[in-house]
Amino acid sequence: MRQPQLLPESLPASDIDAFVATLGSHRDRAMVLAMLLGGLRSAEARGLLLADVDMGRRRLRVIGKGGKERYVPVDAAFFTEVAAYLRLERPAGLSTPQCFVVLRGPTTGAPVSEAGLRSLFRRHRELSGSIRVRPHRLRHTYGTELASAGIDLLALRALMGHASPETTARYVHLSLEQLAAEYGAARASLAGARR
Repeated sequence: MRQPQLLPESLPASDIDAFVATLGSHRDRAMVLAMLLGGLRSAEARGLLLADVDMGRRRLRVIGKGGKERYVPVDAAFFTEVAAYLRLERPAGLSTPQCFVVLRGPTTGAPVSEAGLRSLFRRHRELSGSIRVRPHRLRHTYGTELASAGIDLLALRALMGHASPETTARYVHLSLEQLAAEYGAARASLAGARR
């Protein structure tokens, strides 16, 4: 028997705000904002290269699942944090092309690892009390918010790098009010067409 697919879980703004408020570095805020404002998967955020960050056009070149390339526009808040991270925090003279690197300790300058990102999220969930904040939920929040704002589903699919339209369609959560409004508009259109 097939398991029912759960709707992607998005996060309330209060949880996100509390979580982001505990982040103590521009690097950490930039990584979180890449997922929240750009819809990147955690591996995509960690895998960003310096050359993938286009400050002038305010977009990211993302290599997604299966090596598929996409370009994603991202809000200015992300680029503000990235610029501050590159100017103030990223160690000078590194040879790694990765954008996000470890800032202190024995692995300083190495790319941020999956375990490192997991640890960062665990620590800041505890500090903020926002226990539901996880990398993929930030991505879900991005998709859900854009779908709720009425973005075309083909555009959302391209932005999120989904292979299947069914995956993207799961982001459309209509409230009872939205359903009633859509139904009312459709009925009014039909009534007008019959006159």
